[in-house]
Amino acid sequence: MYKFNVPKEKQVRVIVDTDAKNEADDQYAIVHALLTPKFNIKGIVASHFGTRRTRTSMEESYEECVKLLDLMEPTGKVDVLRGAKEAIVSEREYEFSEGARRIVDEALSDDPSKLFVVFLGPITNLACAYLHNPEIAGKLTAIWIGGAPYPEGGSEFNLSNDIEAARIIMKSDIELWQVPTNAFSRIVTSLAELQDKVYPCGKVGKYLFEQMVEFNTAIVGHYEGWPHGESWTLGDSAVIGLMLDPHDYAWTMREAPLIDEDMKYHFDGNGRQIRVYHDIDSRFILEDMFAKLKINYGS
Repeated sequence: MYKFNVPKEKQVRVIVDTDAKNEADDQYAIVHALLTPKFNIKGIVASHFGTRRTRTSMEESYEECVKLLDLMEPTGKVDVLRGAKEAIVSEREYEFSEGARRIVDEALSDDPSKLFVVFLGPITNLACAYLHNPEIAGKLTAIWIGGAPYPEGGSEFNLSNDIEAARIIMKSDIELWQVPTNAFSRIVTSLAELQDKVYPCGKVGKYLFEQMVEFNTAIVGHYEGWPHGESWTLGDSAVIGLMLDPHDYAWTMREAPLIDEDMKYHFDGNGRQIRVYHDIDSRFILEDMFAKLKINYGS
């Protein structure tokens, strides 16, 4: 195992909220998080990913998380919780799921260590937690993979699956680090690299690679220009890198936008300030993941 220790005062609590069965990159971020000794994982929350392909997307994400943990045994011993089944309807009509409850419980606990809640899909469950218990503001840092580049905004998959939730968080007092497409799309790898560095790493490495290849093949023809055939963006892994190292050179503080139905950003000068990333160190993140897989599961 690791020949180093992470000082207790440097360790952080983490809740991972993931639409794991949406495509094939969340799985890499989940495994990476579970292999990182700096992180005290307080739960994995399954998120929906809309209704484009299925009506049971949250449940499918839940089952995928359980499967990953089984493959990682005995490393993957952590609670998996169900999130909201669908997007928020309004500030008065939303689902306070067991996943949202876990976010609230951790935020309001007496544990003095820093709490990160990271979102690899829509930000639904954080908005539900906040609507039910607004006092969680100031007690956690949220990192969200979502939204198009500033200042214009525009269409983006994670945002599209719950625009109302994003609006709620943008106007809340919750500390938010947003990683839009121009930043998270920098984490590019090739299938050959994954075959070389991930596939040999036990049952979980084999699964990570094979489910990527399967999805890469199955999705061909569904979207013009994507995927590219032999490469993949592991954009969700950005949250892991930012909790390991905050990339202080790679963000600016910006006014939180008002978001319209076309996912365009608008600013009236009254929005609060959020951290928005414009760059990500992809090799730092990928090489850390490869190293941890090799140390834990390599031959």
